[in-house]
Amino acid sequence: MPSNAPHSFPKQERLCSQRLTDALFAEGRRLMVFPYSVRWMPCPADLLPEGVRVQVLVATSKRKFRHAVDRNRVKRLTRECYRRQKGLLVEPLTASGRAMLVAVNYVHNVILPYATLYGKMEKVLAALAKEAAK
Repeated sequence: MPSNAPHSFPKQERLCSQRLTDALFAEGRRLMVFPYSVRWMPCPADLLPEGVRVQVLVATSKRKFRHAVDRNRVKRLTRECYRRQKGLLVEPLTASGRAMLVAVNYVHNVILPYATLYGKMEKVLAALAKEAAK
């Protein structure tokens, strides 16, 4: 499947750069849509790989979920919710020629059902798209 497929989440769209991650947490703005705490920051499009408008980092706390299997489940569900709805954010950014770094942190101490997380991720992406349009 090509990397620009609408419902994929390839390596280029994952935030892995330590320099960009540090800048995101130092200078980024915060958005809270429970159970997600989101840090985001606009960035120059030339810092990201060609054709990529958003790089995303998904995390959860070891303090909230002591077992790795639980942390991995939360991150897997979050990535799936993002992957299926990322067009809500990517399309406005592509139209405006902008780029963005996003860190999504799951802050609740209970794993919510997929349908709930899907709706919350939709709210997160709509809010980020609104901020991107400014």
